Amino acid sequence: MGAGVWRSPISRLCKPSGRLQPMAGILITFEGIEGSGKTTQASLLADRLREQGLSVFPTREPGGTHLGEGIRRLVLEPGQEAIDPVAELFLMEAARAQHVAAKIRPALDAGKVVLCDRFTDSTLVYQGLARGLAWKTIEDVNLLAAKGIRPHTTILLDLDISAGLARTRTRADSAVQADGSIETGETNRFDLEDREFHEIVRSGFLRLAKEDPGRVKVVRAAGSAEEVHEEVWRALEKTLESAAPCG
Repeated sequence: MGAGVWRSPISRLCKPSGRLQPMAGILITFEGIEGSGKTTQASLLADRLREQGLSVFPTREPGGTHLGEGIRRLVLEPGQEAIDPVAELFLMEAARAQHVAAKIRPALDAGKVVLCDRFTDSTLVYQGLARGLAWKTIEDVNLLAAKGIRPHTTILLDLDISAGLARTRTRADSAVQADGSIETGETNRFDLEDREFHEIVRSGFLRLAKEDPGRVKVVRAAGSAEEVHEEVWRALEKTLESAAPCG
């Protein structure tokens, strides 16, 4: 048999939407290790942007839709059966495909500033580097699920592993209910991974920032929420210059 180039079926599926898609709005994503403060910073930024008269659509992954939130519970709830890495990947991407089609793309087309707590970079780092799946495969499936959409800017909230794990423990402790159960969404399976897993995740995010410094802005997340927010705001100044107030 003659030698030839094997072409991934996934790559072929991605071809129609392989180009970055034009967007009227702005997509800003937040990434970081567990406990880095992504949710807090996304909320603070949303409030400030609204004060500036901008139309903001905050969301999260996995989640953002009825289907996505159901997948979020399946993937993140502790105490569930072990999830195969490939199954975990496809669950994440299924949630993303629905999220982009039903929520993110329409919001961008409407000219909104979309703030997303995790996006495709998390899949590369968590399911790729930390779970050991092929980087190129995840890039292909990310492209397919995101339908060619790429963040304008990504805020990487960088935090020491010990500090991040301490925050997740505090979060979990505060979520313990009177009957001893843990409130859904306050702690997750990734919080419970060993330190090596979290070290791989952190180094993976920093690798992405080094490879794509124009898009990925590293913000130290060790300060107070207000201090970190000011750093986030400064990192986004150029991105937000193109955002027009609504009305």
